[in-house]
Amino acid sequence: MTKIIQISDTHIVPEGTLAYGQVDTAKALAETVTTINRLLPQVGPIDLVIVTGDLTEHGSEEEYRRFRSLMADLQVPYRVLPGNHDRREAMRTSFADAHWMPPTGPLDWQIDFEDFAVVGLDSLTANSAHGTLERATLSFLTDALAHLGGKPVLVGFHHPPFVVGIEAMDAQNLINANSLSTALSLHAGQVLMVCGHLHRGIAGLFCGRLCQVCPGTSHAVTLDQRANAGNSFIKEPGGLLLHEWRDGGFLSHLVPIGAYPGGYPFK
Repeated sequence: MTKIIQISDTHIVPEGTLAYGQVDTAKALAETVTTINRLLPQVGPIDLVIVTGDLTEHGSEEEYRRFRSLMADLQVPYRVLPGNHDRREAMRTSFADAHWMPPTGPLDWQIDFEDFAVVGLDSLTANSAHGTLERATLSFLTDALAHLGGKPVLVGFHHPPFVVGIEAMDAQNLINANSLSTALSLHAGQVLMVCGHLHRGIAGLFCGRLCQVCPGTSHAVTLDQRANAGNSFIKEPGGLLLHEWRDGGFLSHLVPIGAYPGGYPFK
């Protein structure tokens, strides 16, 4: 049974600093790694951990080194995708030793498992908050789906393709989501889309397929759907998503990050 863990929006900053002067994102990522490792005897084996963007706050090589250092204790292989806070070339350099990191172009990759394939797409738009799937990325997706035939696929990227009612974040969506819809419409098999950016657990349909937005590991975008509410964050607990193939379909679990008392018998 194929199982994938997704984390997102770790926003690592240089050592000795806090994100936005408020959030210890490094401590949160370390706790995330501990949470995953602790879960393994209960839900494992896990085939892969994917990080759907915004690994760092500023996209510096120092921040990527710190990210990799914090992830070093993870007992599962992982792959990463860029978000709008990342910098493509700094990220490429920092993961140059990873066999799956493309040497040029968008940071797209694919990996096949027994039950489904995972396709990672680069939605970073340089110097902008919104997302774009470049022509090369759309071609990569189209070719991958063609070779998969009807095999189920989990497609990961950073920017959500739909509106969620948080005005300031909806302005930063995937702006050519229609092109993604066109590519996916050609695939006969099951599709699960997974993304980040919103730092909240959200599920919705896009082009008739389920799309899961993963919480951040350390802080959340404020759930404020009033007009002109502005953009802010709230120190809600972090979370991760466990995606698995069960009884012929995708199933996703939301897991809070951290250690909690239990389990207590139901008596």
